[in-house]
Amino acid sequence: QAKMVESGGGLVQAGGSLRLSCTASGFQFDDYAIAWFRLGPGNEREGVASITWNADAKYYDPSVKGRFTISRDNAENTAYLQMNYLKPEDTGKYLCAAGSGAADLIRNIDLSHFRGQGTQVTVSP
Repeated sequence: QAKMVESGGGLVQAGGSLRLSCTASGFQFDDYAIAWFRLGPGNEREGVASITWNADAKYYDPSVKGRFTISRDNAENTAYLQMNYLKPEDTGKYLCAAGSGAADLIRNIDLSHFRGQGTQVTVSP
């Protein structure tokens, strides 16, 4: 059974850092692009970052570019989101998703084949 599990969320002060992990099982991880999404208080879903299957291309929402870095380790079936210089507006539940194309996936979570339940990130002022 396909599964994606996020970890690494928590409470941090503005300016701090967190590193999220997304571990996949039950499907061929390196067949898929991976994206991170943030769910806001109104359940709006915003693509934050995505990465191609072999990490040769990465895409970022303008609001996080220069602060967040997406990466992956296909040998470990794990993707990461390093978040630096966090702001209160970064607060939300972060979930990872697997899909066919990184450039399209970051724009539309409904294109994902698999997704996790999310991990909460709260940034205090």
